Amino acid sequence: MDKLLKQIEFLTEIDKVKNVFRQSLLSDASRHENDAEHSWHLCMYAIVLEEYAEPGTDMLKVLKMALVHDLVEIYAGDTYLYDEVGNLSKACREKEAADKLYSMLGEQGADLRALWEEFDECTSKEARFANCFDRLQPVMLNYLTEGKMWLKNKIHKADVIKGNHRLLSYGHPKLTEFFNKIVDESVKKGYLLP
Repeated sequence: MDKLLKQIEFLTEIDKVKNVFRQSLLSDASRHENDAEHSWHLCMYAIVLEEYAEPGTDMLKVLKMALVHDLVEIYAGDTYLYDEVGNLSKACREKEAADKLYSMLGEQGADLRALWEEFDECTSKEARFANCFDRLQPVMLNYLTEGKMWLKNKIHKADVIKGNHRLLSYGHPKLTEFFNKIVDESVKKGYLLP
């Protein structure tokens, strides 16, 4: 029963991820997306676009990574991809958050933390695939909202290219081609600064 209580306590704690709001707006621009919505959407990207994964990619592992990758933000907060100052302390804040969060579950927490670390370090084909969607999904939301957050934060095309290096480095050629098309169209339409 002690293990079950710890698991329920952890599940209750991670409900707080619904209150971590990101810079990305929902596609209808009605409000900011929260981390839980983002993680769900990444899972759907992985399922629908599975054919673009490297051969032999373990899709269950990809889905697990997508679900745990932002849980540390419950304590560390979301750091905007283009926030140079916030990104300086991000790794330290997230490590401390991981220590606190995953210790709640003992050995099971260590397994979840290992998935988070693997995702963060991008050390496997599953992590590379999940990271592609962690980058592509916000780009799509920015495109669909006519660049509202990119323009508000004065983001340039070079910033988007640099910030999405994992997608460009590890993504299937069709995904990277699509990404480049969306970025170029965003500049042409005035959604993204040149």
